[in-house]
Amino acid sequence: MALTPDDVVTKQFQHVRFKDGFDPDEVDDFLDEIVIEWRKALEENAELKAKLAAYESGDAPAAPAAAAEAPAAAVEETPAAAAPAEPAPSGSATATAGIIELAQRLHDEHVAEGEAKRAQLIAEAEGEVNRIRTEAEAKQREESARLERERNALEARITELRNFERDYRSQLRGYIEGQLRDLDEKSASTDSTPVSAIGL
Repeated sequence: MALTPDDVVTKQFQHVRFKDGFDPDEVDDFLDEIVIEWRKALEENAELKAKLAAYESGDAPAAPAAAAEAPAAAVEETPAAAAPAEPAPSGSATATAGIIELAQRLHDEHVAEGEAKRAQLIAEAEGEVNRIRTEAEAKQREESARLERERNALEARITELRNFERDYRSQLRGYIEGQLRDLDEKSASTDSTPVSAIGL
């Protein structure tokens, strides 16, 4: 069964009678278990680091023998009979840390990809807005020019109609005044004719 940090914390040794302290054989056996589990954890840790480095570089995974050399050297430097001050992480904890690191890297890549996509979408939207604005301004200028031409044409037509009205009124006034003059002349000539000439 794999040794866990809780096993180290909760391990209880039997008291020896007639002496202070614990049974040395039991303590030595427990420390041997710690060393064995620790060596396994270091080997697994080195193997996972090698796999992660190979994965990050895109190469094939390194040979397990090369990965096992580093932990062996590290274990040789560690005293076999001394208990660690802090409990070493178990193999599953090391694997979990590697998975968390990989997940964090993938998360960062996805965030960067999302930000790049967001920037691209914003740039495309701004380009579309500028295109629509340019088209709208051009259409507005064209419509304004068309309305200005229509206004000028209407003003010219209004001026033409006013001139026609003025001329028509002038001609009508001249015609009516001419008719009135003719009536006046006829009336005056009728008044000056003697009654005998009329045949009465």
